[in-house]
Amino acid sequence: MSNKPKIVVLGAGYAGMMTTKRLTQKLGPEEADIILVNKHNYHYQSTWLHEVAAGTIDVNKVRMLISDVIDTNRVRLVFDTVQEVKKDEQRVVLENGELEYDYLVFSLGFEKASFGIPGMEENALSIESVDKSRLISEHIEHQFARYSSGEETNDEALNIVVGGSGFTGIEFVGELAEKVPELCRKYDIDRSKVRIINVEAAPSILPGFDEELVAYARKSLEDRGVEFRIGTKIQECREDAFIVGEDNEEIKAGTIVWTGGVQGSSILDKSGFEVFKGKVNVNGDLRVPGYENIFILGDCSWVMDKENDRPYPPTAQLAIQEADTASDNLTALLRGGKLEDFVFDNKGTVASLGGSHAMGTVFSGYKLYGKTARAMKNVIDNRYLFILGGPKLVLKKGKLRPF
Repeated sequence: MSNKPKIVVLGAGYAGMMTTKRLTQKLGPEEADIILVNKHNYHYQSTWLHEVAAGTIDVNKVRMLISDVIDTNRVRLVFDTVQEVKKDEQRVVLENGELEYDYLVFSLGFEKASFGIPGMEENALSIESVDKSRLISEHIEHQFARYSSGEETNDEALNIVVGGSGFTGIEFVGELAEKVPELCRKYDIDRSKVRIINVEAAPSILPGFDEELVAYARKSLEDRGVEFRIGTKIQECREDAFIVGEDNEEIKAGTIVWTGGVQGSSILDKSGFEVFKGKVNVNGDLRVPGYENIFILGDCSWVMDKENDRPYPPTAQLAIQEADTASDNLTALLRGGKLEDFVFDNKGTVASLGGSHAMGTVFSGYKLYGKTARAMKNVIDNRYLFILGGPKLVLKKGKLRPF
């Protein structure tokens, strides 16, 4: 058995994949054994799941075999489900076994957070994984097929109601604005019979975005048939409706999707980590307070923005940058070097709004709209693929058309 230090990475999302990739680049084979644990044998672009959910992209476009981009001569791949981390024993309990570690990178991603809204957990679909996202698009099309065949005669069965106007919710309704007309043509249904309704308790869509960009996004979506119910609290989610507002208004729909919140993996709580609002507050060097050999990254951790005295919002950009710091710090721990604190380099944020529509900021606040923003969104997505797997992966999985 090897006596080299053992680094175990849990989760093959953005943070886990990039940490593993960077470790193979920074460490020699003799310095450490690297093990990557993931439920499936594939990695997927979670920032593309809203497209899978709307049916505007093929599911195979968003995922790739881990073994195609991670050197299996350097990394042992374990495809299993994590049950618990025994922190004090330095063990990971899996569904089908256990792993010991010297250093642990916890990056198991996000789960739906329903914020205690009655019925949301049981009745709403969610954009959480490849399979759950694909289920949404299949469900929507099934509703159209049932209506077209006469099996369903109520127009409300065609309605799609989306809870939450954050990044995912807005990108999703943008894709729906493109997909619904296509489905209407396919099933010979009058477009005016189908409503796309976005419900948000906050006073605006896309909190944190510039007001001009928000206004552009809202107009773009409304012009293509999206209805907004802003400042409207969801009181309950039923099988066929949201109950909203103080007067308990019923918004009926055949498809109900919740995008209003996420939290870190429930394994954090099961493993006894101190969880705050579904995530763990980590130190500046991304380690867990009290555990010098455990890093928590991505959607599972809060990392403080010291300038603004609040956590950085969890994004793919943040997770990828955290991976660089985590891999540097793991290398430093093995070699007796000095650890560094994480510093976020905000390269901007672009939101797709379906088709050729998009908006966002790049290069310290420069605003982009329409086709230019959409092209930049593709550049951002392709850049990650290039970092992960080089030109070959970009050609295979990238978005090479302008929009």
